[in-house]
Amino acid sequence: MPTTAAPPAADPSVLPPYVLALKERIAYLPEPQVARVLRAYEVGARAHEGQARKSGEPYITHPVAVAGILAELGLDAETIIAAILHDTLEDTALSRTELASEFGETVAELVDGVTKLDKMRFSSRQEADAESFRKMLLAMARDLRVILIKLADRLHNMRTLGAKDAASRRRIARETLEIYAPIAQRLGMNKFKAELQDLGFRALYPDRYRVISERIRAALGNRREAMAKIENALSARLAAEHLPARVVGRIKSPWSIYSKMRNEHKSFAQLMDVYGFRVVVDSAMRCYMALGAVHSLYKPVDRRFKDFIAIPKANGYQSLHTVLLGPFGAPIEVQVRTEEMDQVAERGVAAHWAYKTESGPANSAQARAREWLSSLADSQANTPSPAEFIENVKIDLFPDEVYLFTPRGDILSLPRNATALDFAYAVHTDVGDHAVAARVDKKLVPLRTRLESGQLVEIITAPSALPNPAWLEFVVTGKARTAIRQHLKRLQHEDAVDFGHRMLDRALDALGSSLDAIPPAVLDRFLQDSKLHRLEELLADIALGNRMPDQVATQLVAARGEKVRAGKAAPHASEKIRITGAERGVLSFANCCHPLPGDEIIGYLSPGKGIVVHRVECPNVAELRKSPERCVAIEWDRDVQGDFKAELRIEVINRPGVLATIAAAIAAADSNIENVEYVERDAAAATLLFTMEVKNRKHLADVIRRVRRTGVVSGAYRYPL
Repeated sequence: MPTTAAPPAADPSVLPPYVLALKERIAYLPEPQVARVLRAYEVGARAHEGQARKSGEPYITHPVAVAGILAELGLDAETIIAAILHDTLEDTALSRTELASEFGETVAELVDGVTKLDKMRFSSRQEADAESFRKMLLAMARDLRVILIKLADRLHNMRTLGAKDAASRRRIARETLEIYAPIAQRLGMNKFKAELQDLGFRALYPDRYRVISERIRAALGNRREAMAKIENALSARLAAEHLPARVVGRIKSPWSIYSKMRNEHKSFAQLMDVYGFRVVVDSAMRCYMALGAVHSLYKPVDRRFKDFIAIPKANGYQSLHTVLLGPFGAPIEVQVRTEEMDQVAERGVAAHWAYKTESGPANSAQARAREWLSSLADSQANTPSPAEFIENVKIDLFPDEVYLFTPRGDILSLPRNATALDFAYAVHTDVGDHAVAARVDKKLVPLRTRLESGQLVEIITAPSALPNPAWLEFVVTGKARTAIRQHLKRLQHEDAVDFGHRMLDRALDALGSSLDAIPPAVLDRFLQDSKLHRLEELLADIALGNRMPDQVATQLVAARGEKVRAGKAAPHASEKIRITGAERGVLSFANCCHPLPGDEIIGYLSPGKGIVVHRVECPNVAELRKSPERCVAIEWDRDVQGDFKAELRIEVINRPGVLATIAAAIAAADSNIENVEYVERDAAAATLLFTMEVKNRKHLADVIRRVRRTGVVSGAYRYPL
């Protein structure tokens, strides 16, 4: 137990090298404060005496390294002292009272705050304990320095992760990528965020990290000359305009490239085929002058300019962003900012640190972070449920969330890529069940429309509307998916039972038996073993793809006491099951091939969805046939009613009015257009992809004939072929 009496000051000649390095880093502090930091080292070293890290080093090396990271940011003495002592309350006999009497109440509060954070263990963002997460955010609200110490602690742990076993490395790396890197980003600390992501990526996916890093090095080696030419040209143009500026090339990190490859489905070559530069000047006015200078050197790309100086990001980030057409055929991304903006962009709330609780100098990141944290404290006071509080926070903290407004002004948070239908179910299950369309920013849109942050969404409902299986194709939230499945399951309608009956009969026929031939006692025992109450439940389960009809048939025949013999099929066992397309809750139609009445088709049993219908010539069928037990022999009924989705790929001469001409031809063929998108486009020609509703294969052929007769089309065919 360390004593509170102050011993003589430490002799610098006997200090370990890592403490001497810290002493050099805190040279910006007044001499008495430096002495307090060294005193904190003595107290910490004594408290942690005998403790070692996994690497075998004395434990005190870790908190001293954390303090060194914070010293690089120029933080105050109290933060540095608290960093050195941040593990003492939890891991040593040192008490809070002793800390407060030796170093003051503020240091004791900081150490206490970090200690509470250290007790949290997140296996992933989804599984983060809501109450613990709430405490962490409120600790940040009371004193930002708590989270700065915690982020520095995590950064040093990531730098020394090699001493841990493989399972611990993966857990800590995932937690870093999903919890701590987003917090650093939200606080504007991009330098911390980038290193946490890089180290997390290397620990979680070492092979992917190595491959991407090697390819980045190779790509940079090949383009070093081009980078130098562009940099010299930018510097020369700025000098000619008498604008003192610092021009530096920017290199994308392995994690940034990996994330974009995964999320935006881009190739490595596409992402690396961009030159990035940062222009740093001495005032905001000169940022705009520098922007004009670079625009006069290379032509800017239309709609790729963003002014984050006039409208800073939520974390205080300020900069001008523009994209130019470069001399080597590749785009040039340029960021223009002042030195202060550059500091804030790199260090966020820790830039030009001047800790003030009430007022005083603060950069934009600090001001915005405090404003955000203050609103968190207000929100927490009005939200008794920790889980609800976290829902309110995630929209700000995690970039994978979008936040949306209801007509009453309430905010709902949904995962990225959420649709209007997800929003409807987020409002209320009944709203989702009866949704027919939506108004997004007062414009009418279909339910499958993906939403973006800040949009005002209103759901249009109709009493007669009901969920359909196709909705499962585009909803992304668990709540919506569960509600739709529950509704489909709850229907227990005749179609599902009838379809399941036909599938089971066909499977029993193949074994030379039938449902009528299974004794009631055998059937009851099978239902009991399967935890089902009625035969209808079993049949509906089969129709929805949750049970394989062949397996159920085999088990029933075996339970009857008969030996299952292949090849004993009844004469009609090879008959296909006929469908009308209106089997509610049982059938859905594959988006990869859009089968139509008249097509030769095959069914594939998908758990929870029922039968997914494909065209026999669909390129995915070969893969589906590798699971023959899930393939269902089906065919269209003779009289099929209703509208079915089809896609038409049309190659046109690119001239004014061509879209209207084609749309008129499709309408004249009694087909409704759902969506149009350009696949390819240049000055002379364009390729359009129309999504429409038709009644059958013959109707689609009629649409194609009318489109070809317009005179503006060079090719029109069903897509996929």
